[in-house]
Amino acid sequence: MKHCSTRWRAGSGAARCVVALTGAGISTDSGIPDFRGPQGVWTKNPGAEKQATLQHYLADRDVRVAAWQNRLTSPIWDAQPGPGHLALAELERKGHLDTLVTQNIDSLHHRAGSSPDIVVEVHGNVREVVCMSCGDRNPMDTALDRVRHGEDDPPCERCGGILKSATISFGQNLEPAVIARAESAASRSDVFLALGTSLTVYPVAYLPEYALSAGAKLVVVNGQDTPFDPHAHAVFQDRIADVLPPLIERV
Repeated sequence: MKHCSTRWRAGSGAARCVVALTGAGISTDSGIPDFRGPQGVWTKNPGAEKQATLQHYLADRDVRVAAWQNRLTSPIWDAQPGPGHLALAELERKGHLDTLVTQNIDSLHHRAGSSPDIVVEVHGNVREVVCMSCGDRNPMDTALDRVRHGEDDPPCERCGGILKSATISFGQNLEPAVIARAESAASRSDVFLALGTSLTVYPVAYLPEYALSAGAKLVVVNGQDTPFDPHAHAVFQDRIADVLPPLIERV
């Protein structure tokens, strides 16, 4: 288990263990829309949520075909890390960020320079596809090339099963070891940054509770209200790009 040893001055106190949780809101500056915000993917097109629901994805070929077409044209592939991603990478380089828990699947924290050793991807990532029958994994690029060449719902080349991005869909169990790692980090934090997340999707939304129970200072940066705003030590309803980089510069 990793133990925190660095000290980061947060407000008037000194922090020894900074943990960050990021949601879709940190990637909007990179051109990737969030899900539940006013311009969110599901707000504007509620039917798109079916593609992220395991039951519908497995049962309906038309849903899978639409999902593969959306993957082809996803803004994720051309997106570049935004100011928030870069600020967290800088906080790590300064030796003050212990763990970076993300609900995002876009890999932008990795592209920003955050160490894979500290990044916890609770919802998986889009870098790979996985067969829902045999568990075989392959690069996403390989599957997308098959779609470009005419396979609208490419099956597993090993067993013929259904392929899905290696992400956690609604109705799909999270990896217990991944959640345990995130909970452990939150429980030993003394500053917990909740960035661009609605804090309404459980069990990840329990993480601020673990941090608060440990006596941590909770800082929330999100465009809309969250259930934890009344319990936070600081709340910013501003763009992460405007809040986080100046904060990191002062460290």
